[in-house]
Amino acid sequence: MTDLVKSIGYDQGEIIRNILKLHVPEGKIDCDPTFSTGAFYNGTGIDAPLYRFDISPQRSDVIQSDARHLPLADSSISCMMLDPPFLATKGKSLNSTDGNIINRRFGVYPDEKSLHRCYSDMLSEAYRVLKPDGILIFKCQDKVSSGKQYMSHVYIINEAVRIGFYPKDLFILLAKSRLVADWQKRNQRNSRKFHSYFWVFQKNNRRIEYA
Repeated sequence: MTDLVKSIGYDQGEIIRNILKLHVPEGKIDCDPTFSTGAFYNGTGIDAPLYRFDISPQRSDVIQSDARHLPLADSSISCMMLDPPFLATKGKSLNSTDGNIINRRFGVYPDEKSLHRCYSDMLSEAYRVLKPDGILIFKCQDKVSSGKQYMSHVYIINEAVRIGFYPKDLFILLAKSRLVADWQKRNQRNSRKFHSYFWVFQKNNRRIEYA
């Protein structure tokens, strides 16, 4: 009996394998413009993509390129993975010892508007290079910044639909632990988020309406 694919899990490799199983007939990712060290692929049973880009490459087999301006032809790939930065701040955490651990690991934008503009540009570029019915896997995370809630996964689906993507699926990655700075513990006003999302978008003309 085939195991049922669930929308939640603690293993991101398992989630990605399930996305490929359900939504990518070829069973592979063609391009990752936010490749970093290749954590999605190392020891996970997922083949590394042919096209590996990063704005600051950390491996010799990764080409320097911005995810908003890729050296790929229009409608040339079937599946893309995006795992962009999710932090934005000008606050004290940039200079604090414990906060900098998180900032150095994930990268940081100066403000939410700049970060979300980057998401929009990445989505538009993904739409350009994907073939008709191509799949975009977009990992993202909500957060609280300066006491304000930023539901980034909502912003991302709205932008994706505006650009022309169909939101085909949504997976939730649960975490058993999180990096938490001391100042966050001292000043907590909202629940600490122990989950992130994997949106699955398809490039097609299938429009959705909620009203």
